[in-house]
Amino acid sequence: MKVIIVDDERLAIKVMEKLLSEQTIVAGQLEVVGTFQNPAKALEAVQHETVDIAFLDIEMPLIDGFHLAEQLLQLKPHLQIVFVTAYKDHAIKAFELNALDYLLKPVNVKRLSVTLERILHYSSKDEGVAPSRHASIQPTLCCLQRMQYIDASGVVHEFQWRTLKAPELFAYLIYHRDKTVSKEALIDLLWSEYDTKKSTTQLYTAIYQIRKILKSSGLDLSIKYQDEGYRLVWGNVTLDVEEWERKASEALPVSEATLEEHLSIIEQYSGHFLEEHRYLWAEHEQERIRLMWLTQVKDVAQYYLSVGEYSKALSLYQQIREAAPYLEDGYFGVMRIYAEMNHPSEVVKHFELLERKCKEELDVAPSDDIITWYEEWRSQRLQQDAVTGIL
Repeated sequence: MKVIIVDDERLAIKVMEKLLSEQTIVAGQLEVVGTFQNPAKALEAVQHETVDIAFLDIEMPLIDGFHLAEQLLQLKPHLQIVFVTAYKDHAIKAFELNALDYLLKPVNVKRLSVTLERILHYSSKDEGVAPSRHASIQPTLCCLQRMQYIDASGVVHEFQWRTLKAPELFAYLIYHRDKTVSKEALIDLLWSEYDTKKSTTQLYTAIYQIRKILKSSGLDLSIKYQDEGYRLVWGNVTLDVEEWERKASEALPVSEATLEEHLSIIEQYSGHFLEEHRYLWAEHEQERIRLMWLTQVKDVAQYYLSVGEYSKALSLYQQIREAAPYLEDGYFGVMRIYAEMNHPSEVVKHFELLERKCKEELDVAPSDDIITWYEEWRSQRLQQDAVTGIL
């Protein structure tokens, strides 16, 4: 692994070089390929050299270590950063920038060993994950129904969260993918009940936890800090809800030729967006995606109805009624099918059920269109019964 050391004090660089050379745990595994007192020269070198790890002093006159780290990570997103500082207060800021670790000056030999063990641990994980990028299945992040992921071998994994807020923060960044969300907005959303210091610490802790979980999962995702906010950077990963929406949007109208495609789209819809997590901020997106799914199901049900496949159409309208009991579509579809199948008692039963739902939940009557259809159907039915009775 290629290492650079950046410190404005020449003696500090020499001390770090010596400490690294004396660490038996990394014997033969680390190579110092550059030492820099000028951060600008370090930036220039990293553009042209392979670098895996950077030991950065924080207090430097030209560019402080934090700003240098941001610029280095722009050039090398997978670079491991270790901050070296005389001030313990810099620890939180160090982890905010996704540092692997931080060391206090004067650097303790045992503490440096811990840092090097972490470096070896994460580098070994990287080696284990890399082949999956060439596997036949692209990893998938799942947000339909619940958050989980499918690796390159097709195996489903659950995220192992330690707190409740970290997964919600992760979900929020997924929702705003490739957009920077300010720290203030995140704190207002998740930790508004705390004072500024505590809420900021909670945010940093959650970000750190997400980064660790992404690292261990092997997903090609990363969280980038810039402009006083955070952004989820997307790599070689499919998002199930995004892929499903693309297929639904691109599908041609339902016909005999496209029926199988539409049935596949319906089948791939494993649940509503983040449904199990019950995040209030996700309700609008959940409803938007749900309505797209309802449109797909209604279109297929209407096709079945048009070709006389009443049982298949009925099954789909019942799905609509169960998934969206607050919408009239499912009830009305079931009523129309039972009317076609000549089951008048079922038509009456479902109209009365719809009436009760509307009254209990919204204190309104069914829509005028449905009432008009029902009254016309009932009138025709009475006429038919009268004719049948005469005959």
